[in-house]
Amino acid sequence: MPYEEKRTWILGVAAVVSYVIYLIVVLARARHIAVVDVAYVAPLLWAVGGSIVVSIAASIAVAIGSRDRDRRDQRDREIDMRGAQVGNAFVVLGAVAALVLAMANGDRFWIANAVYLGFTLSAAVGAITKLVAYRRGTWPW
Repeated sequence: MPYEEKRTWILGVAAVVSYVIYLIVVLARARHIAVVDVAYVAPLLWAVGGSIVVSIAASIAVAIGSRDRDRRDQRDREIDMRGAQVGNAFVVLGAVAALVLAMANGDRFWIANAVYLGFTLSAAVGAITKLVAYRRGTWPW
Protein backbone atom coordinates (compact mmCIF):
# COMPACT_ATOMS: atom_id res chain seq x y z
CA MET A 1 0.00 0.00 0.00
CA PRO A 2 1.49 3.37 -1.01
CA TYR A 3 2.31 5.95 1.63
CA GLU A 4 -0.38 8.36 0.39
CA GLU A 5 -3.04 5.67 0.71
CA LYS A 6 -1.93 4.85 4.26
CA ARG A 7 -2.07 8.54 5.12
CA THR A 8 -5.57 8.76 3.67
CA TRP A 9 -6.69 5.90 5.91
CA ILE A 10 -5.19 7.65 8.93
CA LEU A 11 -6.90 10.98 8.24
CA GLY A 12 -10.29 9.45 7.46
CA VAL A 13 -10.35 7.11 10.45
CA ALA A 14 -9.10 9.80 12.84
CA ALA A 15 -11.84 12.21 11.73
CA VAL A 16 -14.63 9.65 12.11
CA VAL A 17 -13.41 8.22 15.42
CA SER A 18 -12.96 11.66 16.99
CA TYR A 19 -16.46 12.69 15.88
CA VAL A 20 -18.01 9.51 17.29
CA ILE A 21 -16.24 10.07 20.61
CA TYR A 22 -17.48 13.67 20.63
CA LEU A 23 -21.06 12.51 19.99
CA ILE A 24 -20.86 9.93 22.77
CA VAL A 25 -19.61 12.53 25.25
CA VAL A 26 -22.22 15.13 24.29
CA LEU A 27 -25.13 12.68 24.22
CA ALA A 28 -24.06 11.20 27.57
CA ARG A 29 -24.11 14.69 29.06
CA ALA A 30 -27.54 15.34 27.52
CA ARG A 31 -29.29 12.47 29.30
CA HIS A 32 -30.76 14.74 31.97
CA ILE A 33 -30.69 18.16 30.31
CA ALA A 34 -31.58 19.62 26.93
CA VAL A 35 -28.92 19.00 24.31
CA VAL A 36 -28.49 22.73 23.63
CA ASP A 37 -27.59 23.25 27.30
CA VAL A 38 -24.76 20.71 27.22
CA ALA A 39 -21.24 22.03 27.70
CA TYR A 40 -20.03 21.06 24.22
CA VAL A 41 -17.13 23.44 23.59
CA ALA A 42 -14.46 21.57 25.54
CA PRO A 43 -15.37 18.14 24.08
CA LEU A 44 -15.43 19.64 20.59
CA LEU A 45 -12.00 21.22 21.05
CA TRP A 46 -10.61 17.99 22.53
CA ALA A 47 -12.04 15.97 19.66
CA VAL A 48 -10.61 18.25 16.97
CA GLY A 49 -7.28 18.62 18.75
CA GLY A 50 -7.05 14.90 19.43
CA SER A 51 -7.80 14.09 15.81
CA ILE A 52 -5.06 16.45 14.65
CA VAL A 53 -2.48 15.09 17.11
CA VAL A 54 -3.29 11.45 16.32
CA SER A 55 -3.20 12.14 12.57
CA ILE A 56 0.18 13.84 12.80
CA ALA A 57 1.69 11.18 15.06
CA ALA A 58 0.37 8.30 12.95
CA SER A 59 1.49 9.97 9.72
CA ILE A 60 4.99 10.43 11.14
CA ALA A 61 5.09 6.80 12.26
CA VAL A 62 3.97 5.59 8.83
CA ALA A 63 6.45 7.93 7.10
CA ILE A 64 9.31 6.53 9.17
CA GLY A 65 8.37 3.01 8.16
CA SER A 66 7.66 3.77 4.49
CA ARG A 67 10.26 3.60 1.75
CA ASP A 68 8.09 5.35 -0.83
CA ARG A 69 7.04 8.44 1.13
CA ASP A 70 8.89 10.75 -1.27
CA ARG A 71 7.47 9.13 -4.40
CA ARG A 72 4.32 11.03 -5.22
CA ASP A 73 3.41 10.67 -8.87
CA GLN A 74 0.78 12.16 -11.16
CA ARG A 75 -1.78 9.52 -10.14
CA ASP A 76 -1.38 10.43 -6.45
CA ARG A 77 -1.84 14.12 -7.26
CA GLU A 78 -4.98 13.45 -9.32
CA ILE A 79 -6.48 11.22 -6.64
CA ASP A 80 -5.72 13.83 -3.98
CA MET A 81 -7.29 16.57 -6.11
CA ARG A 82 -10.49 14.56 -6.75
CA GLY A 83 -10.81 13.59 -3.10
CA ALA A 84 -10.35 17.21 -2.04
CA GLN A 85 -12.98 18.37 -4.53
CA VAL A 86 -15.53 15.88 -3.26
CA GLY A 87 -14.66 16.59 0.38
CA ASN A 88 -14.86 20.35 -0.07
CA ALA A 89 -18.49 20.03 -1.08
CA PHE A 90 -19.28 18.91 2.46
CA VAL A 91 -17.42 21.86 3.98
CA VAL A 92 -19.61 24.11 1.85
CA LEU A 93 -22.77 22.24 2.90
CA GLY A 94 -21.79 22.56 6.56
CA ALA A 95 -21.13 26.27 6.11
CA VAL A 96 -24.46 26.78 4.36
CA ALA A 97 -26.26 24.89 7.13
CA ALA A 98 -24.53 27.05 9.75
CA LEU A 99 -25.43 30.20 7.81
CA VAL A 100 -29.08 29.18 7.60
CA LEU A 101 -29.11 28.36 11.31
CA ALA A 102 -27.52 31.73 12.14
CA MET A 103 -30.04 33.62 9.99
CA ALA A 104 -32.87 31.70 11.69
CA ASN A 105 -31.46 32.64 15.12
CA GLY A 106 -30.48 29.04 15.82
CA ASP A 107 -28.65 28.15 18.98
CA ARG A 108 -24.85 28.33 18.91
CA PHE A 109 -24.78 24.60 19.74
CA TRP A 110 -26.45 23.72 16.43
CA ILE A 111 -24.35 26.18 14.43
CA ALA A 112 -21.09 24.81 15.84
CA ASN A 113 -22.22 21.23 15.33
CA ALA A 114 -23.25 21.90 11.72
CA VAL A 115 -19.78 23.24 10.99
CA TYR A 116 -18.07 20.33 12.79
CA LEU A 117 -20.25 17.78 10.98
CA GLY A 118 -19.36 19.44 7.68
CA PHE A 119 -15.64 19.16 8.45
CA THR A 120 -16.01 15.53 9.51
CA LEU A 121 -18.03 14.57 6.46
CA SER A 122 -15.50 16.37 4.28
CA ALA A 123 -12.63 14.34 5.74
CA ALA A 124 -14.53 11.04 5.68
CA VAL A 125 -16.09 11.31 2.22
CA GLY A 126 -12.90 12.77 0.77
CA ALA A 127 -10.93 9.85 2.22
CA ILE A 128 -13.44 7.32 0.89
CA THR A 129 -13.25 8.94 -2.54
CA LYS A 130 -9.46 8.70 -2.52
CA LEU A 131 -9.45 5.10 -1.29
CA VAL A 132 -11.90 4.04 -3.98
CA ALA A 133 -9.71 5.76 -6.57
CA TYR A 134 -6.62 3.96 -5.26
CA ARG A 135 -8.40 0.60 -5.54
CA ARG A 136 -10.43 1.06 -8.72
CA GLY A 137 -8.60 3.81 -10.56
CA THR A 138 -9.46 7.41 -11.31
CA TRP A 139 -12.52 8.53 -13.20
CA PRO A 140 -12.35 9.55 -16.82
CA TRP A 141 -14.01 12.90 -16.09
